[in-house]
Amino acid sequence: MTTSLQELARLLAASKFEIIPLKNAASRARHLPHASTVSVIASPAKDIDATLTMAEELQELGLNVIPHLAARMIQDQVQLQKLLARMGEAGIDQALVIGGDTTDPGDFKDAPQLLAAMAEISHGISQIGIAGYPEGHPLISDQALRTAMAVKAPHASYITTQMCFDVSSIVTWIREIRAAGIQLPVYVGIPGLVDPVRLASIGVRIGVGASVRYVLKNRSFLWKLLRPGPYEPSKLAHGIAEACAAENLGIRGFHIFTFNEIEPTVRWWRDELDRVGE
Repeated sequence: MTTSLQELARLLAASKFEIIPLKNAASRARHLPHASTVSVIASPAKDIDATLTMAEELQELGLNVIPHLAARMIQDQVQLQKLLARMGEAGIDQALVIGGDTTDPGDFKDAPQLLAAMAEISHGISQIGIAGYPEGHPLISDQALRTAMAVKAPHASYITTQMCFDVSSIVTWIREIRAAGIQLPVYVGIPGLVDPVRLASIGVRIGVGASVRYVLKNRSFLWKLLRPGPYEPSKLAHGIAEACAAENLGIRGFHIFTFNEIEPTVRWWRDELDRVGE
């Protein structure tokens, strides 16, 4: 059996870093480790083109890029085909398919519909991620989430979870999906080294209404945001590693929400790797 420190080293080494397509994001991304994997969100305050434009810029920097394809932000099959063709031309062969948070959806109402449409199109996407919600979703019932997961899983290569602060919730949720026959590897969403004031500011700028509802629903998250100073994720990361050492959960790595605080987040990530390597 591996130790928790060995598990932590493995999870950190397999980390993905999520960024927001805002001004100067590409220059900030230069602080990321060479050839690391970067996830680019789809902001309802912008359009899907902003996500793809940022993804192309990051791909040119030598990063492995995963743009988010938000179902409700894609108007129809024609636009979907153009997006997939554009990704192919840029050499981008991964995508995270989500429902998206917008009040004016196109033909695709949710991620299962978009995944079904993608399955009918010839494209070069070799790795497709889907979203998981260990602590639920502010707008979707738990039963609907379970049903959607069962529909999405056959189209996917892995699951990326929402940002979660409670190890027991993560473990319980993974056990539940395994019992339901879903064996996809999981990337657990954790925050980077984030200043709560900046997090709130970015939330307003990118227009993610569901994020506000999530904070109101998740009291542990709200409590952590109200604490002075930046949120430091080491305790959470170590807790997940301990759970992995005790049980084969199929967690492949961390999905780190940087909120574009990339330099301090990467510094924390490197420090943790150095510590576990000592």
